[in-house]
Formats: sequence, C-alpha cells, structure tokens
Amino acid sequence: MSAQTFPKDVDTVVIGAGPGGYVAAIRAAQSGQEVALVERDAYGGTCLNVGCIPSKALIAATDVAYHANNAERMGIHGDVAVDFGGMIDWKDGVVKRLTGGIEKLCNANGVTLVDGVAEFASERAVRIRKDGRERGSIAFDSAVIATGSRPIRLPGVEFDGEHVLSSTDVLKLGERPGRLLVVGAGYIGMELSTVLAKAGVDVTVIEMLDRALPEYERDVARIVRRRAEEFGVEFRFGEGATDWTPIDGGTRLTTETEAGERSEYEADAVVVAVGREPVTDTIDPGNAGIDTDERGFIRTDERTRTSTDGIFAVGDVAGEPMLAHKASNEGEIAADVITGNGEPHTPAAIPAAVFTDPEICTIGMTQADAKAAEKDPAVGRMPMRASGRALTIGETEGFVRIVADGTTGTILGAQIVGPEASELGAEISVAIEMGATAADVARTVHTHPTLGEAVMEAAANARNEAIHTLNE
Repeated sequence: MSAQTFPKDVDTVVIGAGPGGYVAAIRAAQSGQEVALVERDAYGGTCLNVGCIPSKALIAATDVAYHANNAERMGIHGDVAVDFGGMIDWKDGVVKRLTGGIEKLCNANGVTLVDGVAEFASERAVRIRKDGRERGSIAFDSAVIATGSRPIRLPGVEFDGEHVLSSTDVLKLGERPGRLLVVGAGYIGMELSTVLAKAGVDVTVIEMLDRALPEYERDVARIVRRRAEEFGVEFRFGEGATDWTPIDGGTRLTTETEAGERSEYEADAVVVAVGREPVTDTIDPGNAGIDTDERGFIRTDERTRTSTDGIFAVGDVAGEPMLAHKASNEGEIAADVITGNGEPHTPAAIPAAVFTDPEICTIGMTQADAKAAEKDPAVGRMPMRASGRALTIGETEGFVRIVADGTTGTILGAQIVGPEASELGAEISVAIEMGATAADVARTVHTHPTLGEAVMEAAANARNEAIHTLNE
C-alpha cells in the first residue's frame, strides 16, 4: 500500500522492517491485529540489505575462490580468477530474493506496508513523512520501534563514500580495490578484512587496542588473527585513526598512539568499522516520553516494554547484543505481549557468531563468567585437529570448548572456533535452553564423521570421559 493510502488508525504500528520489525508485524497480524509496518528504505533492514546476508554471500563466494586456489595439499591445482563485479551482482541477487520474500510474507499475513519515515507525534500517534513532506498520521493502540542501527562515525575520519567507507559502502563496491585500510579489529572489521583479503585486496587493520577481537577470549581471537595473517592481512595495534587527506589515486590516513607517536598510511580508501549506534533521531522519541540511555539506546524491560505504556522496542535500537536473531526473538516477544498470545519466552542464552575464517560461535557463559557467578566450572575441550571430519575437509584450526557446572553437570556455555562454528553452536543453544547436562550431550549418539562429534567429545571431556582427545 502506498504512502498516500495508508490507514489512519491501526491496532499496532511497527517502525522499521528489519528482522525485528517485520517479525513483530507478522506475528501481531497472525493474532488478528490490524498492523501497519513503516519502512523508510528497504524491507529487511540492515541485516538483509547491507549486513548479515550480503556479507555472508561475499564470504561464501571468496571462500570458494580461495580454497580452489589453495588446494595443492589435496592434489588439486588450478588458478581461479575472481570477477569482483560478478561477485557483487550475485550477492545483490541473493538480497533481492530475500527482501522480495519479506514483502510477500507481510502481504500474505495482512500487514499493511507503509513507505516513509515514522516519527512520534504523541504517545498514541506517528506522523509519516516521505521525501521531506508530511503524508499524514497513524493513530495506534500499540507501537513497536525497530529502527535498528547504523555505522558509528569516527571524529576526524567521517564517511564520504569515496575516500572513507562504511561497512555498507564496502558491500556496494563495483570493482575490487588494490589496497584498503580497515579501522577497527572487532567482528565487523575482521569479517570485512577476511573477505577482502581472500578476494585479493591488500588489507591493513588499524586497531587502538592491543589485539584483534577484544570482545572474545584471547585463545579464540588468536586463532582468527593468525589465520587472517596467513591471508595477508597486516595489523597495526595501539594506534587510533585521527584524520585523513585525499591523495592522488587514494587516501592518506594519520594515526596516533597513546604516547603521541604519529604514523601515516596510504591506500585506495579507508574503511571505518568501529561499531554501530542506535537510530533514534528519526522517530522523535521525546514526543512519546520514551527514555533512552547515555548512548541513545531505548531502555526496555525483559518484555521489550519501554518507559511509555503500549510502546515497545526491539533489536539493535534496544541495545546489546546487536544481533539479527536477537531482534527477531524480541519481535516475537513484543507481539505476544501486545496480543496476549501466551506467556512470552525469554531465551536462556543467545548465540553470537563471527563469520571469519575460521568462524567463531559463543553461547552463554565463559569459564571466567562461571567463576564470577560463584560456580565451580567443569571445562571440556576438543581440538579440531583431532576431528576426522575436520581433517577430511582440510580445516583443522580451532576447538570446541564446553563450560558446565561442576556440581550439577548443567551446560552453562560454549566457545567454538573452527569450521562451521556458527552451525555447531545450535546444539549447545538447545542444550542450554533445555537445561541439559554435559552427560546428556556426551551420551547422545552423533553421526560419524561429522564436525558435530567435536561437541560430543568436548562434553565428554568436561566429564573426563573423552575417547578421542586427552582428558586433563
């Protein structure tokens, strides 16, 4: 439905059609509500258009090329050329198919799609703007804010789309650059650096802290950094980007250490990947009395309720962890609270994955977390080099580590770094959700040969019963 014909009064209005918003809209509509879903840009939000899906599509494509060109140990010799433009076109096709699917799902479930920007006029109405003009307003009983996040702008190194690029800009490059500087060695910076290096780009990562992936445990991050260096990625730690200047054919970036030492680097462009910030400036939350914290995130409770009765917030705009699957889960919670459709379920743990090479997946508690919670953790570990399946696919870097309660055996968390870690984490998520023990997982028969056997062996190792790795 166009912006000119949207309804003037609905049960629920959802602002933002990303993985939190469209899920909330569909779930509410399935419960019999009249729902309007307002989107200013593209259905699917950051995840489907300029985040999870396009980046993983490019990662998969570059993996194919890299492994084809580096399979001599398997007796395979060849020289595969990378058509960067063709790769981008393929990625765009994947995105188009998925975003089109969201529109069809919304229409099939009776959700009214509204093209425009929604901003609160009061606690029970939003104004709709399109191309700078007000198109009218929608009154509502309930509202769900799902406006997501955007790349943080770094003072002195602001995005211009040519010399200084955001993660969004990188995913839209029409041709392969020769050399790029990536500012930030968090999960976004490391994913981008990996895919770019595999595509043949000369990559240098600038990080103000002393290591890559500082939000992850050191032994996990160390494996990913070492692998990135094998792909040709160079690292400069302890340096913060301060400013840049255009040069003939590229960009010159200036960095500075805490001691005041300055360095200069030249490249085709600079990619700034230092995190994301919530998008709340477009909705005028003050008009609805909605509280935000010092970083701009909307304050919510465990049922996604904001400080204003009847208004909910889900996904990135509601704070960490900023993950698409967390947003979708919260979208369902919000819709269920609004419609009274049973008791909303809060997950016991939310997995997080990094699609580097090798991948990372973490769920629940680390050993340090368990000790801080005054538990006596029992830790089991299975190295991928001891996995028959990992050996047969030539991917033996990494491990599966399971953290269990030493008294009850209940699984508290896991850290996985290795091939298909994002997939392996699902079993641990189910185990934590069910309150399963290490014995439950260890005694479950797993298919052989599979990577999943490493999860079974790590669980057995936590009980000192592992067969295919040494018990410590």
